[in-house]
Amino acid sequence: MEKYWDKDIETMPREDMKALQSERLVKQVKHVYDNVKYYRDLMDKKGVKPEDIKSVDDLHKLPFISKADLRDGYPYGLLAVPLKDCVRIHSTSGTTGKRVVAFYTQNDIDMWDNCVARAITAAGGTNEDVVQVAYGFGLFTGGAGINGGSHKVGCLTLPMSSGNTDRQIQFMQDLGATILCCTPSYAAYIGETIAEMGISPDDLKLKAGIFGAEPWTEEMRQTIETSLGIKAYDIYGLTETSGPGVAFECSEQKGMHINEDNFIPEIIDPDTGEVLPDGEVGELVFTSITKEAFPLLRYRTRDLCVLSRGKCSCGRTLVKMTKPMGRSDDMMIIRGVNVFPSQIETVLIAEGYAPNYIIEVDRVNNSDTLDISVEMKPEQFSDKVKDMQDQERALALAIKTMLGINPKVHLVSPKSITRSEGKAVRVIDKRKLHDAPAKK
Repeated sequence: MEKYWDKDIETMPREDMKALQSERLVKQVKHVYDNVKYYRDLMDKKGVKPEDIKSVDDLHKLPFISKADLRDGYPYGLLAVPLKDCVRIHSTSGTTGKRVVAFYTQNDIDMWDNCVARAITAAGGTNEDVVQVAYGFGLFTGGAGINGGSHKVGCLTLPMSSGNTDRQIQFMQDLGATILCCTPSYAAYIGETIAEMGISPDDLKLKAGIFGAEPWTEEMRQTIETSLGIKAYDIYGLTETSGPGVAFECSEQKGMHINEDNFIPEIIDPDTGEVLPDGEVGELVFTSITKEAFPLLRYRTRDLCVLSRGKCSCGRTLVKMTKPMGRSDDMMIIRGVNVFPSQIETVLIAEGYAPNYIIEVDRVNNSDTLDISVEMKPEQFSDKVKDMQDQERALALAIKTMLGINPKVHLVSPKSITRSEGKAVRVIDKRKLHDAPAKK
């Protein structure tokens, strides 16, 4: 029997949801226009006034906003309430350019906790569960977001943060953790480690895992589920809209339900900005309709996915998004071919390799090169050079069949690729170094 945290919202008839969204959108647009000069200027430039937005059908009239806008407005340029009304900030990792800083009122925190409570409940969580939070705490939204939702449900919460894997496993055993929350790459690493320690999944009380913050394939899900003896649920979020809990998976595990009483999703053509119909692949755009401090209208996430509103066996009527298929800004174009790391990961797992790999792209003599270092499992290692070369050729052929281009595959010894305890870094694109302007 499927359980819900907010049954009235999660199973609300579509026409009622549209009416609720429209009411909240109208109010939010006026709030943003009146209180955020940056937005007001964008809307004025497009010739849009708050009174032009009467329902969700008018959403397309509003201008988009992107991460570049958030960096331009750093730190306070997009704040929509007095600073004294804010109780917390979170920030993106800031791997390129300025960090994005997001602000939260207490109401924003309460809304976020509620969204995560829905995700935990959908994964089977109740106040009798022990939730081990192995996402990072601090400026990263993962730890704090899951922590708040876990408290809301009434679970015993272990705020472990990431890292110190031996301690993670000790607490998992000693305190009987039933739900593990972390990045999928770290969950896979914990699964590897318990196997090496001679611990069987049957020795643990884990029943479910809630994993997000980085892309992961269905093949990786199966690997994690087997190694930890759990059902693995996906969760989606981004700092710019709140954090984990914008969308979550139910027991059907065929897409994530979007908490659309708080976030209105659209799919657009990433090149033209045209809104696409349900069922088509495009860039995901979110409008926050309940956030007070840092409300984003038509925020371009750069994540590529598909929306669907078909009937779900769990009974929820919330629209579903597929697992992100990659990011429009993470896609590599190699020799004219669009390549996503997830495609390579799919091949590796299908060929029997662990999802521990590094992709290096470079440019030599004006031609792109693709080198993939792949970690072997102990049983795959051979001290015969010919055997290793045969394995490399076979894997390179499988990857070429998927991508349409020839990679150079390097099989490396077990445990030689550094494990990530946060977001895994899979791609090193050295072409960016060649293309960067020389410093004066």
